[in-house]
Amino acid sequence: MLPAAIWVVAAFLFAAAPEATMGLGGESLTLNLERGRHHGMELNQLKDMDRVRHGRFLQQSAGVVEFPVSGSYDPYTVGLYYTTVNLGNPPKEFYVQIDTGSDALWVNCVPCSGCPRSSGLRLQLQFYDPSSSSTSGSISCNDPRCLAGVQSTDAICSQGQCSYVFQYGDGSGTSGYYVSDILNFNTVVGNSLTSNSSASVVFGCSTAETGDLTKSDRAVDGIFGFGQAKLSVISQLSSQGITPRAFSHCLSGQSSGGGILVLGEIVEPNIVFTPLVPSQPHYNVALEGVSVNGQMLSIESSVFDTSQNQGTIIDSGTTLAYLPQQIFDPLFSAIMGNLPGSVQTSNPNGNQCFLTTSSITDIFPSISFHFAARATIQLHPQDYLLQSTVNGVTFWCMGFQQVQGQGFTILGDLVLKDKIVVYDLERQQIGWANYDCSSPVNVSTSRNGTEYVNPERPVISGPTSSQPYLVKPFLALALLLMHLAFFDGFPFL
Repeated sequence: MLPAAIWVVAAFLFAAAPEATMGLGGESLTLNLERGRHHGMELNQLKDMDRVRHGRFLQQSAGVVEFPVSGSYDPYTVGLYYTTVNLGNPPKEFYVQIDTGSDALWVNCVPCSGCPRSSGLRLQLQFYDPSSSSTSGSISCNDPRCLAGVQSTDAICSQGQCSYVFQYGDGSGTSGYYVSDILNFNTVVGNSLTSNSSASVVFGCSTAETGDLTKSDRAVDGIFGFGQAKLSVISQLSSQGITPRAFSHCLSGQSSGGGILVLGEIVEPNIVFTPLVPSQPHYNVALEGVSVNGQMLSIESSVFDTSQNQGTIIDSGTTLAYLPQQIFDPLFSAIMGNLPGSVQTSNPNGNQCFLTTSSITDIFPSISFHFAARATIQLHPQDYLLQSTVNGVTFWCMGFQQVQGQGFTILGDLVLKDKIVVYDLERQQIGWANYDCSSPVNVSTSRNGTEYVNPERPVISGPTSSQPYLVKPFLALALLLMHLAFFDGFPFL
């Protein structure tokens, strides 16, 4: 589970011609056309205005769609990353969790049973009302989009209406029906320019919630699924030619959180890719081994196989990282074997924690996950240990959680933070690179490799549109909340 300043320049340019004469039924019509005046304007400014205009009638060219990011991975403060979507006409803003472990976008609707009315994240929660939007439409069971959702188990037919019932790994759930309406977003048309755009998409209108979704401490308006199924927004927009069939995020591990989320491919020379395991409902990758301080752990290779009951999943909707016992036990033993005797272990609130007065970067080992195509994720102590204070005592607790009785490895925000992560659905691969997510990034906006740049907005100047597009992250304010206990389950589906 799980505002930028926009500068829009519009120009109406009238081409010069002394007269235009048209023959129609033996008569003539004379049009006097005036040339627009642009004295004092730089050539780059004129080209910028032209690009905005061209972006309006070149909708078949895929571009970058940018979303703000707030929240953090730390379960003791926020424990999730979220963004905003603007739906309907007139548009209404909704806060939704970023979730690569599910497909559909859904928001709370009017009426809704069990939906929270307030949020401990200090967000103003909203409810979508189809009757208040002039562009809202219902989705019947015979609609091709509903039929596609039934095939991917994202939809069911109930009393002639395309509906859904979602159950998540933490025991929470939501149900409702699908609607179509306008999604309003910002599209990059080149250089430093963003353009207000919109598209009709199908999303869920939730009328009931259960479990943790009813709680107000970390409540948002819904969930933004980024799965591969046809009902996901990324699939809908790419099928309309609005965006590439790829998306990327960079989730900041800093205390202020935030980051970057774009529908497009972030370009970074240090990115390493591993193929997606084919024919899987989630973003499964082939984990091949785990090492501690460069020493491979002795783990039976069959533990890493992908099947209906096991495999490795990349999921931004999961806060921590969850390992089957066959991986967790040797990993924990190797960590303990690298620690000095001065480090004490403890289990406050049932969590595996350590008590030390030394710097964790000096005494705890590094951990590496090794994937197919020789791709590796390396984690340092500050990446997998969480600081917690219990009764005035400061502990460092394991972010890796052991899950009994199941074979899935779930790599959540604990592992994904402070990295560019690219989901290239066209080539069926996922890539990553360590990165400061408070820094700008380059984003590819076309399928032929052309890149665009947005220098520090809102400056409308700079190179031509053949340069990379630079996205700057949206940083969330630090949210000082009461300590949240570790989750009983793992919210990944």
